[in-house]
Amino acid sequence: MNKRPNIVIINPDEMRWDTMGHMGNPAASTPNLDDFARSEAVSFENAFCQNPVCVPSRCSFLTGLYPHVNGHRTMHYLLHEGKDTLFAELRRAGYSVWMNGRNDFMAANVPGAMATQFDEICHWTKEVKKRTFEDIRVIREFPYSHYAGVVEEIRKDIGDTAAACERIRRQKDEEQPLCLFIGWLNPHVPYMTDREHYDRIDPGKMEERVRLEDTSGKSAMIHKLYEMAEMGSFPEGLFKEMRRIYLAQCSYIDDLFKMITDVLKEAGIYDDTAIFFLSDHGDFAGDFDLPEKAQNSFEDVLTRVPLLIKPSKGEIVDPGTTAALTELVDFYATVMDYAGVEPSHDQFGVSLRPVIENRNTPNRKYVFAEGGRRACEKQADEYHKFGETGPKKSNDYWAKMNAEADDFAHEKGTMIRDERYKYVMRLSGTDEFYDLQKDPKETENVIADPRYEKEILRMKLEMLKWYQETCDTVPREFDSRSLTEESLRPVNQ
Repeated sequence: MNKRPNIVIINPDEMRWDTMGHMGNPAASTPNLDDFARSEAVSFENAFCQNPVCVPSRCSFLTGLYPHVNGHRTMHYLLHEGKDTLFAELRRAGYSVWMNGRNDFMAANVPGAMATQFDEICHWTKEVKKRTFEDIRVIREFPYSHYAGVVEEIRKDIGDTAAACERIRRQKDEEQPLCLFIGWLNPHVPYMTDREHYDRIDPGKMEERVRLEDTSGKSAMIHKLYEMAEMGSFPEGLFKEMRRIYLAQCSYIDDLFKMITDVLKEAGIYDDTAIFFLSDHGDFAGDFDLPEKAQNSFEDVLTRVPLLIKPSKGEIVDPGTTAALTELVDFYATVMDYAGVEPSHDQFGVSLRPVIENRNTPNRKYVFAEGGRRACEKQADEYHKFGETGPKKSNDYWAKMNAEADDFAHEKGTMIRDERYKYVMRLSGTDEFYDLQKDPKETENVIADPRYEKEILRMKLEMLKWYQETCDTVPREFDSRSLTEESLRPVNQ
């Protein structure tokens, strides 16, 4: 058996696919990721997360299971101890598993839980900030915009990255293959960067944002967030600043990425390492007049994410960009494939090896995402962790938590998307349908347009088929209560 490759997983938080230069954004400043995609890796331009917020997305892509399989649809329902993940499975297969403290998939305060997943954990430290007077004024006037401005120095993520580099340096003397997972806080809100990265972004090259007033038929959640966060009075100039800072945060991610790849080369193990770069979900960044994200809104700016994969030397790779439709559950299957480890549980990802070997290979016909809740599931709502009175207005997430307390706005929804169309089903029937060829920015909901009746019906049936196929999994563990010939005999015999 060939030596297993080292596995390095790099996971920025809340990074859109269109924040990289090689994805066609002229204002982006990501030269390292762009070079990586052109010469060594395959970059999936149509990769989609299975939930548009952190915890459910990570619970999904680390297990190969969709959020509905075990009900992981909210920020407060993490994986329970004893549940297998990519990390636990690789560890049992002989990998030494390292991560920083940004996990967002399993509760670290449960005794012994993390020890089943990792050999080493390095906890991150928070940033010390110094802001300008103008930035402080904006923060106070628009507290729910998550705007924080330009700061003196970025310390967020740098300590964790330095620790990851130190672990990589040690690997050249290790016999066990390494699985290293680093989860970065950038470009997650607050929108905050330093002068160096801010100056890299040319505001004259930034694309125009999608304004809510130019849309029709958008979700109740988008309108509720807009209302609660008081974004109607947020100045256009600050929206431009928000978008510039967000791109600057992604440029900072590009720098951190280079730190990791440089140290892999310095340690002499770059060729022996498979690298996976992916984000858990995207960010509005001013589109639809909103900051951050929403748990049951499925625009591409939230669900379409970077996914770049470089296998180890000796594996076939066709570097460049592929249009193959991909889900993040496929990330799980692909890591397990290249590591040569059989999943311990049934899962729904497919290995991307064929696409990596030939970028013209198709992968999926449809991709899916889901989120939100039923009205009876208020115990799953972030609002209720603060009790009946709700969060304090001083909380940065007051607007979002109160929007999510609205049963109608926060209702359960599911997205299906193919290369041209996107359909979103919601329990109340306030569905959405977009012709992405004519309307790539998803501004006009044409669910009531009779010209699309046939396509809407097709996608409804495909969603039903998908739910039928993925609604559960049969446990692999032997059940001692199973019927046997002995157990079927009458007691008096």
